[in-house]
Formats: sequence, structure tokens, C-alpha cells
Amino acid sequence: MDSANSPSLAASADMCVYCFDVLSHRLEIGHRNLPGYPNTLPNVDCPLFVTWTKGRNEDLRGCIGTFSPSSLATLLPRYALIAAFEDSRFKPIQKKELPQLNCAVSLLTEFEDINDPMDWQIGTHGITIDFEVNGRTYGATFLPEVMDEWGWTQKETYNQLLEKSGYRGSLSSVYEQLQVTRYQSSKHTLSYQQYVTIKA
Repeated sequence: MDSANSPSLAASADMCVYCFDVLSHRLEIGHRNLPGYPNTLPNVDCPLFVTWTKGRNEDLRGCIGTFSPSSLATLLPRYALIAAFEDSRFKPIQKKELPQLNCAVSLLTEFEDINDPMDWQIGTHGITIDFEVNGRTYGATFLPEVMDEWGWTQKETYNQLLEKSGYRGSLSSVYEQLQVTRYQSSKHTLSYQQYVTIKA
């Protein structure tokens, strides 16, 4: 079942619990025999991101996902670990950090290509941009909550996306050729303390 364009699919605490299970197992035991995917969770095809933050201020420790739909049973454990250990912006998460971590799962839905780059709403949509300059392709995305959390306008969002993509030119120089996709997400966040309480 492909649910990438279904608004009814929702992230849940149980998904975050499973990500904590997987990360805890890897940190405490190693690579072998990761926890199996719970049969209580939906196993549909859906793009997603997993985000690890630390402490009350929720400082980012890793955030990686995919826009290619695949089964949640495959993507959740994979990206729980990739976000924890392979986000090149940060050092890999260590066992001693576990009690301070928060996990967020974002399921991405309702993808729409838009002709007007301003045809999206802050607080509702995430956006992805793609464009080409001198034979080089650039691209970047922000999840729906990012713009709201940082208080960016739409123009500021595009400037941040250009910087994230690695392009160093001006927005006006590429604005007319931007290929923009908007999407929505269902996000759930769980702290380690909440995780421990649920598992008790």
C-alpha cells in the first residue's frame, strides 16, 4: 500500500518507541538481532525522517530521512540508526547521551508540484527545491515544522534552502527555474523519559 499521498497516516508514540528500541539495542548490544518491527505498527509505504535531539532545548543531534516511499518496517529502523550515527554534521550519538535524547518521527504525505514558488503555507507545508546551474544540480528541503520554529518568511526560507543546497548565488538568479514540491507531514516526538515510562 502506498500512503505517501494519504493524509490519514499519522506518526505515533509507538513509532518513536521502536526507534528508541533500535538505537538502545545498537548502543548496548551491537549490530546483531535488532528488535523486530512490531505488528501493532502500520506497515505501509511512506517517506519519512527521523530526528534525534538532545536536552530540554532539543539541540539537534541528527536528522536524516528519505523521499523514496518504502515500507515503514524497513525505513524506521534504518533511519533511526542513520540519523543517530551518519549525519555528517554531528558526531555519532554515544550511549551516555541516551537519557537526554528526544526522538521525532515525521511521516511525509500529500506531495504536490507547484508552479508558483510561493504557493505554500508556513506551518503547514514542507518544501523541496531542485534547480540546475552550469550543468550542476542543486536541491534541498525543509520539513514543515522548520520554518515555523525559526520564524522564517517564505523568502528567508528560500535563502536558507539555497545555502543548504550548496549554491552560493542569489535567490533572484535562480528563482524562475526553481522546481518546487510542497508536502505535509505528521510528526510525533518522544523523550527518553517518556520512552522509559512506556516500557516500564
